[in-house]
Order: sequence, then C-alpha cells, then structure tokens
Amino acid sequence: MKANKSIYNRIRPFMICLGVILLIASCKPDEFLDNDNKSNLTDVTQWANETNADIYLNDIYSEIPNKSNLTQNLDFFTDNYNISHYYTASNWRVGMAIVPSSSTDNIWGGTQGPTDGYTWQQFFVKIRKINTYIQKMNENKANFSEAYFNRRIDEARFLRAYFYSEFFMHVGGLPILTEVLDRNSMTPEELQTPRATFEETFNFITSELGSVVSNGYLPVKMSPGSPDAGRATLGAALVVKGWIELFGASPLFNTASPYLPDPGKFVHFGNYDANRWATAAATNKKFIDEYGNGNPYRLFDDLANLWRESNEYNSEVIWDRQVVANTNMGSSYERFGGPTYVLGEYQTWGNYNPTQELVDQFSMANGKLITDPTSGYDPQDPYKDREQRFYDFIVFDGAHYKMDWMPREEIIRTRIDETVPNPDKTNQIDLAGTTDVGDSGYYQKKKLNPDKAPGDNASGQNFIFYRYAEVLLNYAEAANEASGPIASVYDAVNKIRNRADLPSLATGLSKEQMREAIYRERRVELCFEDKRFLDNKRLAQNEEIMGTPRHNMVIRNTKPADNSGVWVYSVEEEKKYTVKFLPKQYMSPIPQNVIDQNPNIEQNPGYTN
Repeated sequence: MKANKSIYNRIRPFMICLGVILLIASCKPDEFLDNDNKSNLTDVTQWANETNADIYLNDIYSEIPNKSNLTQNLDFFTDNYNISHYYTASNWRVGMAIVPSSSTDNIWGGTQGPTDGYTWQQFFVKIRKINTYIQKMNENKANFSEAYFNRRIDEARFLRAYFYSEFFMHVGGLPILTEVLDRNSMTPEELQTPRATFEETFNFITSELGSVVSNGYLPVKMSPGSPDAGRATLGAALVVKGWIELFGASPLFNTASPYLPDPGKFVHFGNYDANRWATAAATNKKFIDEYGNGNPYRLFDDLANLWRESNEYNSEVIWDRQVVANTNMGSSYERFGGPTYVLGEYQTWGNYNPTQELVDQFSMANGKLITDPTSGYDPQDPYKDREQRFYDFIVFDGAHYKMDWMPREEIIRTRIDETVPNPDKTNQIDLAGTTDVGDSGYYQKKKLNPDKAPGDNASGQNFIFYRYAEVLLNYAEAANEASGPIASVYDAVNKIRNRADLPSLATGLSKEQMREAIYRERRVELCFEDKRFLDNKRLAQNEEIMGTPRHNMVIRNTKPADNSGVWVYSVEEEKKYTVKFLPKQYMSPIPQNVIDQNPNIEQNPGYTN
C-alpha cells in the first residue's frame, strides 16, 4: 500500500447514521458519525473545526462506488462482451426488464437491468449526506477559514452533481433535492418530491458543475502523491459537464419524438435543438484550451500502462476513485476477468470476453480497416500486423501473455484442441458456457493490474472514470455534429490515433464519414471503460446492436485427432441466447416501493401495465 492514498487512507470513517428509506429519513443529532479516530463526535464537535468537518466529507467520498469490484460492469450490457448465462445482464440481453419490488443491484439472474453501483435507496442516502454537510457547514461557517469553506462546499456541490449525473444516465429525470428533508418538520406534500423533467435534471447538473468551474475554488488537477488526491477538481467538474452535455445532445434525448410515449418528459427534452451540440462542443473545447495541451492535462505517452498504480494521477487522469490494495477498499477487478488459467493454475472467473464485433474494429497497423481489401488483413491469420492497441487490450489465440507478477511468459491458446486430456482446465473456448473459461475466443488485457496476481481486494489500481482522451473524443463528436469536420475535429481525433502509432485520418471526409471515424475511435480507445453502454444508449442504436447476436472466434483443426491438419479460423454466432431488445430498456425501471412510498414519482416509459 502506498503511503499517500489520500482521503481514503488518512481518515476512513464508518457510515453515518441516516436511516434513510427513499427520500424521507431522520436521525438523532448526536449519532451523525461513528469512527475509530474520533470516537465520540457529537453534532457540535463534528463541525467545531476543519479536521472534524473533513471526517464527514471524507465519508461522502467513500460513497463513490468502487466500480472495480462490480462483478457485472456496464460492458456486460453491450456488444463488447460475450457473457455467461447467470447474470442480470444475460436476462437483459433477451429483453427481460421488469420493475423490481424494491431497490436492488442483484447481479445473479436479476431482471432490473444495469445499476452501475447505484440504486434508488443508495442514491438518496448519498444526496442526503451531502445536503446535511452543506447545511451544517453553513450553520457553522464561523469555525472555518474562508478558503477552506469555499473549497469544501464546492467539493460537496461537485459530488452531488456527479452522483446526479451517474443516476440520471440510467433513469432520466429525478427529484431534485438541495435541502435536508425532515419528517418531523415537513408536511407529506413537502417530503414527497416529484420527479423533475429530463431537461430540469440536466440543467441542474450542468449549472451546478458550471458554477463550481466558474468559482475556481478547486485545483485544476491533483498531482501524484498529493495528500488531497481523490478530491474533486475543476478538471473533474468540467469533464463531467462536457460529457453530460454531449449525452443530452444525442439522438435518444435531443428529440421531440421519444422512443416511447413520455408525456412527463422524463426521458427526453421534448424538442430537437441543434445548439445542444454546439454547447457540448464549447464546453469540451474550453477544457482543451484551458486545461489541456499539457496545462496540465494531456495524453499519457504509454497507453498500455496508463492504469498502473505507479502511474496514478498521470497527465491523462481527470477523475478517479481511490483504491487501496489488500484492504476493504481494494480492487478485485483482476479476479473477475482475464485468462481463466495462467501457467496451468486457475486464476480468474474469465468474465471479460471481448466479442468478434469489437475485435474487428481494431485497424491494421497501417491504419486501414480490416474491411479494406488493400489493408493486408488475412482472415486465416487475423492477428498479424494489427494496430498496437489490439495487442495492448486483447488476449487472443497465440498471444504472448506476461504480467509482471508471473514468473514466466505463457502463450495463451483459445483454440479447440481435442488432443488435450482435460480441456476444461485450459483456456480453450467453452462454447457450451458450462465453465469459467471464456466463450468468445478472446480475453481482456486492458486495465488488468500487471503487478498483482488476481485476488480478492488484491489490487490498488484506482478506477478511472474520466480521462483526457475522452475529452478529445467528446469534443470531436460534438463539434462535427455542430460544424462538420473542421480542422480542430481532425486535430482531436488524430491526437488519439497518433498516440496509438496510427496515421492521421485522410483529409476531405464528409460529416457522415467523420462521424463513423469518431464512433470507431471511441469504440476502440474507450473499450472496457463503461462507455460503450452509454454510447449505444444515447445514440439510440440498441435496437440494432443489442437485437443482433454477437460472434465468437472458433479455431479448429481440420485433423483434430492429432492436429496434423490446418487450423481454421471461423467467426460463429453465439448460441446461448435468442437476443431481444425492447425500447423500454433504454432506461431502467423505478422500483415499485419507491412509487408506493411517493405517489408523485412516475414510472419510466414502457414499465407500466
């Protein structure tokens, strides 16, 4: 464990007593916080000085989900992964999306769809804590220096807007709460806050983030080793603002014709406005001009090692979640995926299985697509001369696999080898989906910690939510939609490509051609970072993409008895699912008990009887 793992290492308070059930809750003022450092903090001493007040805020930071430990991440709900049959994502893939009776993030055969670390109950616990913090800080403002007060209040406002942005992307319009609800002093009407519209929620998030940026109280970026590493920054506020603006400008929401009837306008704006693209472009351009180009953010030179613990808070990292190895704040990410067997030993659950659809998006080293007849691509030697990101991100049949924790290199084989006496103890493709061995013919390499063998909470790599490459791609997409393929669009995309040792895009592209080029770069550059699900959603592409079976790479020998024949590479459709995507699945259902407790909360389109 490093000596400086920021707020998570210095003070780790236990949970604050809130007793929240949905939106209405109360707790005794002398039971706000129990922790092993300050064993008897009362409501008075909690806010008596900056050190004590930080304990409360640090607990709010601990509410940021440790997505490294989500057994089922958002890529499970996309065409990036082939997945096993027992996950909630497997049900979602066949069109099963049902209103749950109560808030749940069940991953084992659930029917509520993706939660990404948030439920209704958990979300409003977070918001109540933040609103309590802001209220108490204002009540006790005399106890704090002006600089401290201003910075910490904007940290809290950022966290509130960030939490809203995360849940908003899955649910749409939300009740907007900026004060503490108190059942002892408020009427039922005051407590039962209705959902805001999509636009109202969008405006709340972006205006709060914009205000934090304009205030300028936060640092632009955290430096490696900073005692404040993990806290909010201006960079974090501006990148989330720019992303949410791009999200809202996209076709699923920026329309007068929602995917299903939505009279309350909870999941769409209610009109199309081309200026939304321009606004998103301007925000992302502001980031590039004021914070980018090395001031202080820029692309990190070594993409393959960007996530490495020794490279935390490198020039590309904007907003992340602190992770501390070998503690309850550690990461089990490597336990869940990667090659199942390493050097003959069972190491992982084998979950992260890239699809052939994703693999085909990686270009050749010469920059040409594999569909280009002049690219040099050979379907019977498909992994030769591919772009560098392919080798950095994907484990394929014949890959030379060597992590630093391994004593020696191993050549990974996913081909079907009938001469192996116990194939279930190897990495060869499991088409039946009966073992933990992958069933796509590929494993993920990107983001796996090269320094730590897979284990429970064994890794200390931070989980990166946003990085500078995404700012460049967000800007390129928004600017292309607003103004076409202008020079700055080319420049943003080419920075991504050139970092990957690919040539710049050909000049003279049409708006449509540039759009496809940007989508492809997003798909490759940001794969396995929880972005594909949100892109498929906002671009209204799920009916086509998720309504179509995915494909695996199956490699067989023409003389399987002794492998004396030729190894044949065959792209084959997955057999486990009859896939289906229903329009209602674009947004998640609201639990029934939420509506029962607050009749002012209306269900999302498609989920009512």
